[in-house]
Amino acid sequence: MTWDAVWEDIYRSREWGRYPPEELVRYLACTYYGEPARASVKVLDLGCGPGSGASWLVAREGFSLCGIDGSPTAIAKARARLAKDGLAVDFRVGDIAELPWPAGFFDLVLDNGCLTCNAEREAATAIGEIHRVLKAGGRHFSITPRAGCWGDGEGERIDATTMRAIAVGPFAGLGSTRFATLESLERLYSAFHDLEVEYSARSEMSRTKEISHWIVNCRK
Repeated sequence: MTWDAVWEDIYRSREWGRYPPEELVRYLACTYYGEPARASVKVLDLGCGPGSGASWLVAREGFSLCGIDGSPTAIAKARARLAKDGLAVDFRVGDIAELPWPAGFFDLVLDNGCLTCNAEREAATAIGEIHRVLKAGGRHFSITPRAGCWGDGEGERIDATTMRAIAVGPFAGLGSTRFATLESLERLYSAFHDLEVEYSARSEMSRTKEISHWIVNCRK
């Protein structure tokens, strides 16, 4: 199981991820905004949450969107949010380790901080599923915390890159968080082609803390 029940409590108690990150907006703009037949581009939002952020952006831009999350509350909110905007989306409650779509179904699989909630072994299983459901030449885009990010080394260690029970910083109270190294990403994505890994960073607490994320882009 690659979903932590703590997220059901989070989605019940507060708003989460209402707007998409700049990195995702830039990626879509650079990669797909010239696409003349957007409705034919099938996109999966992995760990879609309440339908805000990535799902909202992709659906509003006219792409064919599916979303999956382990939280029934998140999926109910996602359906209501996008239906209010008149957007038809296939949202499902499920486990990213067993995606309920056939092989070769999607043109693009997005991960905006979902895979990071899984330790390396579970992340490898989920990435294998991403590979399975992508079409030949299909794309995968992921934003995931980077080793050394605020929170890395805090709490209880699960494996070489994953912590849980983090008490401080942006990942406090969010279950497990994997702070990937470049080497670990290269292992996880070894079945993919054209792997590009960049990073973005910002400071907080008067520049005493840094929050940094890997930006992963690859093809099947």
